[in-house]
This record gives sequence, structure tokens and C-alpha cells, in this order.
Amino acid sequence: MPDWLPYCGQAPLPAEWLARWNFDPVLIAALLLAGLAAVQWRTELRPRAMAAAGGIAAFLYISPFCALGSALFTIRIVHDVILVAALAPLLVAALKLEQRSIPGSLWVWTALHAITFWLWHAPPLYEAAMSSDAIFWAMQASLTGTAAVLWAKIIRAPAPAAAAMLLATMVAMGALGALLTFAHRPLYAVHWLTTQSWGLSALEDQQIAGIVMWAPASLVYLLAALTILYRSFGREVAA
Repeated sequence: MPDWLPYCGQAPLPAEWLARWNFDPVLIAALLLAGLAAVQWRTELRPRAMAAAGGIAAFLYISPFCALGSALFTIRIVHDVILVAALAPLLVAALKLEQRSIPGSLWVWTALHAITFWLWHAPPLYEAAMSSDAIFWAMQASLTGTAAVLWAKIIRAPAPAAAAMLLATMVAMGALGALLTFAHRPLYAVHWLTTQSWGLSALEDQQIAGIVMWAPASLVYLLAALTILYRSFGREVAA
């Protein structure tokens, strides 16, 4: 088996993970520069949304949560869901992406984001990201970037189209979750030996991750679609 070395470090044991903070100087410098940019260009950006996005990024990449993802695939899935369902829309708000003209239609970006999410969770690409910092950051950037553009397109789209694409995203995520839940063997070699100290087999960890993606993560998109439709109907009634 390869000697896996994820960006967040080797998988921690339960007794040590709370001490596993990531003080990568390049990452910390990047977050500080982003904060300074938010202050410098506060009229072009939304500082509160930028601050919230920075807080989420610090939680994902600096706090012990980062190292915990090296041990449990479930945490990696929670991490990726936070990227696409929380960090990405906050970046849309912070950078005012909904006001910018971005090439490509809503359905194209819906498909592109779904394909990106599925590809990065295919075992070969996922394992590559867990053994190379460069590939790891390519994964993070592409997941967050395609999700951010998708959210920006959804904000600008008519309510029926926006709701339809949110439901399509929900189906794509739920299908991947179901595949992971009902797989008969653990698919990710990087986690075959990292879950036992946490009281889980690799297959159990994978199944929990699938359920997280299948149910609560998919629910985010369902609630967003229902909210858009509800507000749309409210405007029509008021008119």
C-alpha cells in the first residue's frame, strides 16, 4: 500500500486529533491577504460575507477538522459538502459574482459541477488528491469554483429553472451517496487502515459518508429549491 501523506497530515488517533492544527504558512498568508483585500476593496466586495468565508476556510484547513479528514472518509465528505454548499455561496456573495457576466448556461454549469463532484470522488482521483498537495488544491479549487458559478447562475435564473437545476444537483449528489452507501466493499484505499482506531471499519465509514451525502447534503439543495419557489409564488401573489 502507498505511503499516503494527505495535505492535512497523517491520520490522527482519537487522543491526538484536537492538537493537530495546520499552521501552513502559505495558507495562513493567503487567508491574511484575502482579509486585507476585503478591507482594501470593501466597496467592491461584501466584507461580512468575505469574513464568513474566511472563517469557514480556517475551520476546514487550519483547525483539527482538517487532520480528522485524513482518518475518516465521512469527514472528507462533510468537508466537501461544506465547500460546495456553504463556502461557495458565501464567495458568490463576497465577490458579487451574481452581478457578473459568466459564460455558459445554467444547465451547463449544473452538469459541469455534478461531473466535477463525481470525478473527484472516484477512487483514483480521490486517492491522488490525498497523496499530492497540488492535486488536493486542484480538487478544492475546482469543487468550490464550479459550485460558486452554479450558485451565481441560480441566483440570476428564473425561479422554475433555478429550482430545477437545484433538484438536478440534489439527485446527482444523492445518487453518489447511494452508490457509496450500498457498495459491498470499501472503495478508498487511503482509508483502509485509518478508521479502526475510531471504532469503524473502512466500509462502515464509507457507508456513513454515503448517508451524509444522500440525505442531509441533498436536503440543502431541496430546501434551496423550495425557498426559491416559495419566494417566487409570494411575489406573484403580491403582484
